[in-house]
Amino acid sequence: MKKLLETLYVLTPDSYVYHRNENICVSIGGAEKACIPISQVHSIVFFGKNTVSTSLFGFCGDHDVTVSFLDQFGHFEGRLCGKVSGNVLLRKRQYDSLNQQDAMGRTVQNILYAKLLNGKTLLMRYARNSRMEEDKAALSQAAAALSSYASDLERCTSIDGMRGVEGAAASTYFSQFDRMLGSDVEFTFKERSRRPPKNEVNAVLSFLYTQLTHDVVAALETVGLDPAVGYLHTLRPGRPSFALDLMEEFRAPLCDRLTITLFNRKQLASKHFEAHGEGIYLNEKGRREVLSAWRARKLEEINHPFLNEKIPIGLIPYTQAMLFARMLRGDLDQYPPFVWR
Repeated sequence: MKKLLETLYVLTPDSYVYHRNENICVSIGGAEKACIPISQVHSIVFFGKNTVSTSLFGFCGDHDVTVSFLDQFGHFEGRLCGKVSGNVLLRKRQYDSLNQQDAMGRTVQNILYAKLLNGKTLLMRYARNSRMEEDKAALSQAAAALSSYASDLERCTSIDGMRGVEGAAASTYFSQFDRMLGSDVEFTFKERSRRPPKNEVNAVLSFLYTQLTHDVVAALETVGLDPAVGYLHTLRPGRPSFALDLMEEFRAPLCDRLTITLFNRKQLASKHFEAHGEGIYLNEKGRREVLSAWRARKLEEINHPFLNEKIPIGLIPYTQAMLFARMLRGDLDQYPPFVWR
């Protein structure tokens, strides 16, 4: 199994990042603050305005370390990576699969089925733990509705129909999000808002979804797949459509659950957020808090339901990308999605 490597997050404004020998170094105000062997790093993510030595890009490219740039609010701006990895024949099979309607339909159906079941699992978890009968009943009812939507999904004969079922299921799921937040939490979710996030809960969700997208893109490229070849999300220049497809399975167990935990444990407060225009965003202190929890979460181990072996949570995107590649090669009849247990 692949070893889980670190993502280096550079959050302090005006940091200078360079390499020395086989190490990635970070200095702030002329003083070196960190020196990390590149053998331990999978990717570097920059937030806001920082300075990078030009030789660092070649150094990272030679060692297959991806460099991504996000603005101060966590919006993706661009990325640099080394040589394209993987077998060209695998990518050809991936492109050919776009013309195989039955295979595309099964793939989308499997991904969305896992998304609905993972959402149901989260709802049931908080229904069991709720002390308020009204919340317990509403969460259980929403979980039952997701089961019903999953049955509808199995009867769909077109991807457009599956998108419709997914949209209705997402509406039901997010309508109960506030009930999963503790009654003593000072923040509310209200409804899903993205561009921009309208409140603190949405700010954390959007931020974590961005980190998850980064991890899924890296996993697909590591396996040798093209992140842009989407099945559920339509093809669009510059959009990692297949990465967005695959991460649908991971949103509830990885991002949504962590968001709820951070608020319920009161690890996030007003001091971690700032308003900008019409949106609410994590500030530097907030990003550090969330990324620390995100990193710790990725190091936790679970028993993978298909492989039946323990892996770090951070390797779930890589494992699923590997399983999808095996399906394309013909080693598996269909793609086995990740279902949280």
